[in-house]
Amino acid sequence: MIRLLGIEVPPESETGKWSHVAGHALREAFIRRSGGLSEDFFEPLIGAAVYEPDPSFNRWFVEPAINAFGRRRVRVELLTFLRTGTDRERAGSARAWYWTGLPLRHQKLRAGTLAEEMDDGADEALDVVTAWREASLREFVGNENLDVRRCILPGLRLDPESYPPEVRALVDTAVAIARSHPDEYIRHRVEIQVHQ
Repeated sequence: MIRLLGIEVPPESETGKWSHVAGHALREAFIRRSGGLSEDFFEPLIGAAVYEPDPSFNRWFVEPAINAFGRRRVRVELLTFLRTGTDRERAGSARAWYWTGLPLRHQKLRAGTLAEEMDDGADEALDVVTAWREASLREFVGNENLDVRRCILPGLRLDPESYPPEVRALVDTAVAIARSHPDEYIRHRVEIQVHQ
């Protein structure tokens, strides 16, 4: 993305943690950018959002992707990572998904000619959100990777009525897994969510 935007980032030895400096430079470049983004930006933006380990910084990549390519397309790609990615990608997609539900701070970026074609009503389609809920519930129950479970749990709905009848029993399974989990964060987090 640095190459695509044509920006320069000082080497790590001069600035401290290079990934944060680079992320900040990219964020600023997207904010200042007046033109649209080409299709070449989609995969690098989503990849950066998924592979950024800090959940505060992956917003810098999610927002420009939503601005340029639409919320639905970004969510579909994150759902694909959740379903088919490595454990690192599954955890990263859960961290990035969080930002897809918040209002955008900088809304001027659009992808070339797609801006006029975007339909905000269709962009918020419930089918992708429903698919994400079910996939994340199944992943939490079926994947024993600690990072995946830690990243999925905060966004996991623990109300059986939020799911189709055929998967509602998995909510009780997820709660039981979390309550008996050896990780203190997971045990603590599930109690907060159950009592909301």
